[in-house]
Formats: sequence, C-alpha cells, structure tokens
Amino acid sequence: MTLLSGFGSFGWPSRMLMINQFGINLGFYMLMPYLAGYLAGPLGLAAWAIGLVLGVRNFSQQGMFIIGGTLADRLGFKPLIVSGCVLRTAGFGLLVFADSLPAVLVASAATGFAGALFNPAVRAYLAADAGPRRLEAFALFNVFYQAGILAGPLVGLALMFVDFKMTAAAAALVFAVLTVAQLFALPQRAVAPTPEKTSVLQDWRAVAANRSFLLFAAAMIGSYVLSFQVYLAMPLQARYLFPQNDSVVTAMIFVVSGVVAVLGQMRITRWFGRRWGSGRSLAIGMLILALSFLPLIALPDDERAGRVAAATALLIATAVLAVGSAAVFPFEMDTVVSLADNRLVGTHYGFYNTIVGVGILVGNLATGSLMQLARELGQPELLWVLLTVIGLLSAAALYRLDQRGRLGSTPKAVDDATRR
Repeated sequence: MTLLSGFGSFGWPSRMLMINQFGINLGFYMLMPYLAGYLAGPLGLAAWAIGLVLGVRNFSQQGMFIIGGTLADRLGFKPLIVSGCVLRTAGFGLLVFADSLPAVLVASAATGFAGALFNPAVRAYLAADAGPRRLEAFALFNVFYQAGILAGPLVGLALMFVDFKMTAAAAALVFAVLTVAQLFALPQRAVAPTPEKTSVLQDWRAVAANRSFLLFAAAMIGSYVLSFQVYLAMPLQARYLFPQNDSVVTAMIFVVSGVVAVLGQMRITRWFGRRWGSGRSLAIGMLILALSFLPLIALPDDERAGRVAAATALLIATAVLAVGSAAVFPFEMDTVVSLADNRLVGTHYGFYNTIVGVGILVGNLATGSLMQLARELGQPELLWVLLTVIGLLSAAALYRLDQRGRLGSTPKAVDDATRR
C-alpha cells in the first residue's frame, strides 16, 4: 500500500486530522527550532533560563493535557481542537512583542496550553474514527506530523533572515488560518457515551487506578526527555559549534529528522509490527533512542576532530533519534488506547502526557544546567552520556513491562494493518 492510497483509504475526519496536523506543525516549527537561539542571542538569557522557558512551554502543554483530555471526553473533540488553535495564535502573537523573561514565559505557557487543548482531542478523535486500523492511522498521522516538522524550519529559516519577530507573526497567522479551517471543515464528532454519568473526579480516579497504564507512562518519560533534545540540546550544540550560522545548522537538524520520518515511518512501523509486535517494538525503539547519542559522546565538540566532524556527529545523532522516534510513536499511541480499554481515551491521553510533562520539565532544567556545567568542566560529553543512560533505563523498564504482560496486546485487525 502506497502512502497516497493509504491516506485515501481513511474517512474524511481522519484525513482532515492528518492535514490539520501538518498545518499545526508547519506553524509551530517555523518558530520553535529557533527559539533557543533567539533566547540565547538577542535576549541574552542563560542556559538555565532557556531550559526553564522551554520546560514551562512543554509542561504547560504536557502537564495540562489532563484538562484538555477531560474536556475532550465531555465536550467533544472539535471544540477543543478549535480552541487550542485560537490560543496558540494568541501565544505566538505575544512572542512578537515579548522582550523579557517574564513575557516570554507567559507567551510560552500560552502556546503550550493550546497544545494541551487540541492534542488529546486530535488523538482521541483519530483513534475513534480509525477504529481497528488505529495503528496504521497513527503511523500515517506521524508522516504528516513529521512533514510539518520538515517544512516548518525551512520556512522559518527564510523568515529568520528577516527577523525573529517576523517569524513569530507568520506562525501566528498560520494558526489563525487553521482556526478558521477547522471550525468550518472538520466534522463534529460526539464522544462515546458512558454507561453511567460520572464526575470528573470519578473519571480521574478510574484512570489513576489503572496501574499498568501508570507504569507505562512512567517508563515512557525517558522517551520524551530524549526526543525533546531536538528542541533544546541539539540547537544549543549547533550554536556552540557555529555561533554565527546556528540557524542554518538548526534547520538541517529538523530537515534530517523530518526526511527520515516522512520517508521511513510506514516502513518502520510495518517492519517492527511484523517482527516484534507492539510491546517489544516499544522497548527496541527506546533502545535506538538511547544509542542515538553515541556519536555526540565520541565527538562532543570541535576540539577532537574538527568542526565538520562534530557537525556530522550531530546530524547522525539526529537521524538515529528520528528512527527511534518513528519506531516508538505509533505503538505508543496505540498502547495508550489499549490500556484505556477504549474508555475515556481523551482523559487517558491527558493523564499520560501530564506524567511525561513533569518528567520533561525536570529533564529540561537538568539538561540546560548540565550542558553548561559540563562545558565549564571541560567534559561536554557528560550530558550525552547521561541522556544515553536515561534511555537505557527506560528501554529496560519497557521490556520488563512487556515481559509481565503489562502493555496489553495489539488487536489482530490492527496487527494485520501493518502487513499491508
């Protein structure tokens, strides 16, 4: 099955969600890859402050998913998707004028909370609409997701030659257009009825009592901490190596990541699904994420083999990280639905991302601080060693959960979809 025919085989809601995700990531990645460089350069913030800004943005998204997921299960998916795009328009618009740490924190929190509103709704909507083909749908969804990541930095790079504030304004415009498009073109889908009327606290207690789900979410924190370094440690590494041309190298990071995912996602998902199944694929994908930092351990600066070699190591690490992320994502999303037993799916996504959001906040603060400390100590490889260790521990935890049958099983219809 080709990418085009696979896309056409899904219903209009699923296709619309995939197209919308491309637009969402186009607008988002026009700006976010260059935010760390802007904060370090024109605004002159320290590494710990940059880690705080990015951590707050991510926590206000991942950490507040519980609110967005709960509202999606109660109000429907479309209202949350539209509301999130409205808020992200406002957040990026504020970045046009923000010139201090408090203002940047407010803008970052707004853009993050916007994601908390629409992301659980998008995933729950897609899982419901795709039905037994949800694994294939999530794999195809990630192709559009990564295509936006590929296109966004290239558009942003062109705008960055003008001004960062111009980039922020253009990103806000993209989300304004998406708001209108989703308001009028995305079909409304009611949430699945529950057997009895329950309160929000009852729903939250039901999710919190799902021990397998909580263990899985905790084990996946490492995956998010590692994959998030595309936005934090790797752009800062690019700036360290090329202080005058870091925007170009940062764009290359996202181009490499996007190309790997767009060209390889469906093949990776099918190959992993046929060979290992869902649980084992998660553990092996996590192992790939951990090993992706080995080139940076070997060449953490330009003193050992020169600047070109260090930049090559950075891009190789990016490519391997992209392979690991592509291997993990569809099985991760499918496992959340399986462990939720198709009930309160939005709320489960909310809890899931709240848990990993806390881990990302701590991880970003630690990463920013350790990166600066490691360079001051003359041992820049320490950061990459720590990230590798975190990945290995997460891979071991996922393997153990799979061995104990804690990750559920992929439905036969979904498993069959990976063979197409």
